[in-house]
Amino acid sequence: MSASNPPRLVSVKLTPIGRAQTYLAGDLPNSLPAPGDRVLVQSENGPAIGTVVRSIPQLQERRRPPDDAPQRVVRLATREDVVTRLKHEHREREAFRIAVLKIREHGLAMKLTRVEEAFDGGRMVFYFTADGRVDFRELVRELAAEFRTRIEMRQIGVRDEAKMLGGYGTCGRPLCCTTFLTSFEPVSIKMAKQQDLSLNPSKLSGLCGRLKCCLRYELPNAKGIVHGGCGDEGGCDNPSGCGAGGCGACGAGGCGACGAGGCGQCH
Repeated sequence: MSASNPPRLVSVKLTPIGRAQTYLAGDLPNSLPAPGDRVLVQSENGPAIGTVVRSIPQLQERRRPPDDAPQRVVRLATREDVVTRLKHEHREREAFRIAVLKIREHGLAMKLTRVEEAFDGGRMVFYFTADGRVDFRELVRELAAEFRTRIEMRQIGVRDEAKMLGGYGTCGRPLCCTTFLTSFEPVSIKMAKQQDLSLNPSKLSGLCGRLKCCLRYELPNAKGIVHGGCGDEGGCDNPSGCGAGGCGACGAGGCGACGAGGCGQCH
């Protein structure tokens, strides 16, 4: 695509919680959807309904999917599309309630996190956390008989659970994993020791119960740049850090000028 004809991009949130995703809008009319408009998009998991949000021009190009990627805005959502999605949300809540009862009935060592139904109604995906392997074959058969659709069970980690449910960190800002992080980088207690932080687990742990992702933000990056944000051990090569968070210049009282996600160490 030539520089004189830049790709048209639209930022869309598929769920109220989570970061916005960038979609190509090549098939839309001349005017792009405005923030707040509901649109039908083609995602990696099939068609879905999302809400257009304001985009950040400086980040939009970095988040642009390849020209041949399936992430595209198909059209503005119709009234029928919105009604269909509302019906799916009702079925998701009902499926969650029934699944929790059946999990207790079978005594399965698993915790249900979320239920999602595909826009075409062809499948339901049940996300859950568990300490080990779970034999959920009987549960799947009962759920399939109840909802007359294909059932998928997906085991996720506790960090993915926090990213899916959302919340606020001890810094008072929304969780980094729901705002700008695209992946979970390794975090170790050694990073806290390098920063002379208190090794109190209650202060170093996030809502997921694991070490806070922001422990990486104040460390040198792979090039040795102080406050680069990625850490020397297996860090990335980005001098500005792994995300937009972490100013690296917080004083004892906190500067209050950290980027999105905050540095996580302000008091």
